[in-house]
Amino acid sequence: MADMSEKFFVTSARGLEELVAGELAGLGISAARVEKGGVSFQGEMMDGCRACLWLRTASRVLLLLAEFPCSSPQELYDGVRGIDWNRYLLPEMTLAVDSVLRDSTMTHSGFVALKSKDAIVDAVRDRRGRRPSVDTRSPDLRVNVHLVKNRCSVSLDMAGEPLDRRGYRLDRNKAPLRENLAAALVAFSGWDGETPFYDPMCGSGTIVIEAALLASRTAPGLLRERFGFQSWPGHDPGAWRALLAEAGELRRRELGVRVRGLDRSPGAIDMARQNATRAGVQRLVSFNPGEFGTFSPASSPAMIIFNPPYGERMGEIEELAGLYRTMGDVLKQRCAGSTAFILCGNSELAKQVGLKATRRIPVWNGPLECRLMKYELY
Repeated sequence: MADMSEKFFVTSARGLEELVAGELAGLGISAARVEKGGVSFQGEMMDGCRACLWLRTASRVLLLLAEFPCSSPQELYDGVRGIDWNRYLLPEMTLAVDSVLRDSTMTHSGFVALKSKDAIVDAVRDRRGRRPSVDTRSPDLRVNVHLVKNRCSVSLDMAGEPLDRRGYRLDRNKAPLRENLAAALVAFSGWDGETPFYDPMCGSGTIVIEAALLASRTAPGLLRERFGFQSWPGHDPGAWRALLAEAGELRRRELGVRVRGLDRSPGAIDMARQNATRAGVQRLVSFNPGEFGTFSPASSPAMIIFNPPYGERMGEIEELAGLYRTMGDVLKQRCAGSTAFILCGNSELAKQVGLKATRRIPVWNGPLECRLMKYELY
């Protein structure tokens, strides 16, 4: 892959686009454009690799290959086949095609994915005499076909699977906060790593771990075993090793402040400690079992961020109202001088906190619209 200008699109959860743009600017990638659902920029292939390594709040880094009008299966096939697939795919590699459709003549995403896959493998077979095979679980090349209002864009997922899968969390079957959303809560808070940090309802520790990764300047991509682009024919292993070495040198091994998690469940605390060890931050954080009602920061000012239960089912709201009132009492009585952020998925419950929020930031947790509430505790 010779150094030439490529087009990239970094996807994010709704509400996080500005954070992603800020992160890209911090990586020296300027002239990024904020769009709905993500941020686009132009750069060299290694800029895309650097983004995969360092971005905390993004979901995917896509390398845009082509855009074309598309209102029929034939136009789709011809458009996809016209891409120079030999730059990215060899017959011995595997691929998977994901498709997203909206407001287009073609309405079946499975058909669009299949037709695109046929065009890709036909193009490779014509040049190389053999067809690559499909592997939907862990392909060497993950292709995204996006068809909106009869315009098709074809891109490659540089990481291969979402960036929030850092690799330190094995409890992905439950529905805790995704790593990139936890990182976003820390970013929205403006915490700079100079004051003590607490999550008094830490669950499996994701918010605390992401705070420690940020404060220790650890590139989240250092935790992953590999990225999709490492399998591509034109990948430059030497340049990639240099990026990894640079990230390794920037990493801080010590922090001057406490980063702590508290949870009433001893099982969650065990899981949090294991996750912290896998993330390489076990020396920077501590997790202890304890009831929220007994929480108070060891010193002030402190940064307090947590994600209490939302009560998504009927009947839970009444049960949780008491917890939210306790949250307000504890913050008011024991956390004076600190700043707290609570991720609220239910506006009725948010009222029970009984404190006046100085900021309400809209954040989407999957399909659920939440508010990140900021409380200045005088």
